[in-house]
Amino acid sequence: METFRIAASALRAHKMRSFLTLLGVIIGVMTVITVVSIISGLNNYISEKVFDLNPDVYVVTQFGIITSREQWLEALKRKNIDMRDAQTIAERCNTCAMVGAQNGTGAAVKRGAKKLTRVRTIGTTANMAEINNIDLEGGRYFTEAEELHSALVTVIGSDVRDEIFGKLDPIGRTIMVANQPMKVIGLLRKQGSVLGRSQDNQLFMPLSTWRKRFGTRESIDLFIRARGGVAGMETSMDEVRLILRGRRHTAFRADDPFSVVTAEALQMVWKSISAGLFSLMVFISGISLIVGGIVIMNIMLVSVVERTREIGVRRAIGATRGNIRRQFLMEAALLALGGGIIGVLLGIAIAKTISALGPLPTLVRPSLVLAGLTVAVVTGLLAGFIPAMKAAKLPPIEALRYE
Repeated sequence: METFRIAASALRAHKMRSFLTLLGVIIGVMTVITVVSIISGLNNYISEKVFDLNPDVYVVTQFGIITSREQWLEALKRKNIDMRDAQTIAERCNTCAMVGAQNGTGAAVKRGAKKLTRVRTIGTTANMAEINNIDLEGGRYFTEAEELHSALVTVIGSDVRDEIFGKLDPIGRTIMVANQPMKVIGLLRKQGSVLGRSQDNQLFMPLSTWRKRFGTRESIDLFIRARGGVAGMETSMDEVRLILRGRRHTAFRADDPFSVVTAEALQMVWKSISAGLFSLMVFISGISLIVGGIVIMNIMLVSVVERTREIGVRRAIGATRGNIRRQFLMEAALLALGGGIIGVLLGIAIAKTISALGPLPTLVRPSLVLAGLTVAVVTGLLAGFIPAMKAAKLPPIEALRYE
């Protein structure tokens, strides 16, 4: 406690110098807290909102996860996935509990004088409501009979309801979708926005209806639920791969002419992206901390010179080298801790502001705050080690004679 009191007193004697010394640590810790809170918030938000694919469901698609131009060009050469593929898998796959299909595009929706452009218009099989756990606020989803007969029915999102119907109940009323009259039979539960993009500006219709209106040349996406849940995923994917490769007469050593996407694969892609961003920002923050540590070391060396006579007096009245060393290490640690506290508070404030005013979600965990303070203290201790050793090695007689 005596060492702490002396160190704190020395820092209070030069408030402005101490504050300016802290700027590097403040900026470094603030950047770490802000960036990590944003990345943590995005990881949490995307796992819950964006990648909402059920863990026992996988998607067979023409393109899949594209990470390079070469992959994109290769995917363009693949044969489209069509309804015959879906029917064959549904008939032959013993490890597939359910096989659904969907396709989508943008279309204009209007009713009278009210019009909404670029509504995400999705055609699905009737069982997609169960495969993707589509949640309805009112009405119902279309049936297999309606899908079979290409019924002109639709299930709309809350944004479409608000813009087209206002406060009216949309169930049973007719809207124009791409100039085609369709009866509203269901209303999706409000989902909100994901990264600033509304998830409610959409509607669903039977896939057969969608293909008649928008064409049959587009490749469809197959959503397959594995029999036996997550444990049966690998077996089910292997069987589907065999069926599709057989239909396309794919050579034994050739790559699959399609892609399989799972919830885990989507998560891995995002984690690799966020890990790269995290490493880059930590590197930038680390530079700030290194600069801050160098400034602290420089100021502490100046302080040792300024207080040479004080060190001599303390040594003369019984202070050991260890006492002097601990005093200067304590000063450096307190200096950095002060910067760490300010940096943490500023980082939290910035993260909260970004979350409140912008589309990026943030998440500040207690462990992140503790890590920020720990990094600051360690930076201070490392920066103060050389000045502390120099102060402890000063001969008492020469220190007393120093002017």
